[in-house]
Amino acid sequence: MKSETRTAARVLDVFETFGARRAPLSVSEIARAIGAPVSSCHALIRTLQGRGYLYSTTSRHRLYPTRRLHYIAQTIAEHDPLLERVAPVLGHLRDQTRETAILGKLDNRAVVYLEVMEGLHTVRYTSRAGEHKPLHSSAIGKALLGILEDEPLAELLRVIKLPAVTAKTLTDPRRLRADLRESAARGYFITRGENVADVMAIAVSLTIDDEVVGIAVAGPIHRMEANLDSYVQQLQAARQALLSGHGG
Repeated sequence: MKSETRTAARVLDVFETFGARRAPLSVSEIARAIGAPVSSCHALIRTLQGRGYLYSTTSRHRLYPTRRLHYIAQTIAEHDPLLERVAPVLGHLRDQTRETAILGKLDNRAVVYLEVMEGLHTVRYTSRAGEHKPLHSSAIGKALLGILEDEPLAELLRVIKLPAVTAKTLTDPRRLRADLRESAARGYFITRGENVADVMAIAVSLTIDDEVVGIAVAGPIHRMEANLDSYVQQLQAARQALLSGHGG
């Protein structure tokens, strides 16, 4: 790994470590967590302190992030042109179904979640924006695969891996292609415990300002099955609202 790439990765590791630990940490604790020499970590910490991203606590010289990163991230998110258009529709979809509503797109042969609005039930599917999911085992991934023509799809399935994420994951390319054809014919794509055990998701794909994206509703299998027809109707309505530009 090049030095610049390693440094960038370590900066992200530092903030993800604080996100996981949720407590002030010493330089040595940070170094152990990110797998870096203490000397390198000292230099990294000094830079982050100097830029206002970390501050020293009075408790045993520990460190904790300031809200600077939060403010920057919030400003970036508030001005994302895709989310500005999709968020109202996604929020309405979540409110109507009371299940988790998700926006995702293709990113380096995987699905990256751009927005996740968690459901209103106590028991619900949870995830976070920025997480990557496999194409073959996620509903949005299937929706994105399902719009490909036969030849590009066959080529992609020859080069990507199809690991068994759960016992129900489709790992045979022929079975997956058959599932995609059936799903495309009915107009929506389904996973039943294929990416997360006991979780079912339904998804559709669409193009917004030249961006091919997928939207999905996800929740516990028993509740999703019981409300499938209603959820599909709400999902298709959300898709149509976005295509017609009535998302605001």
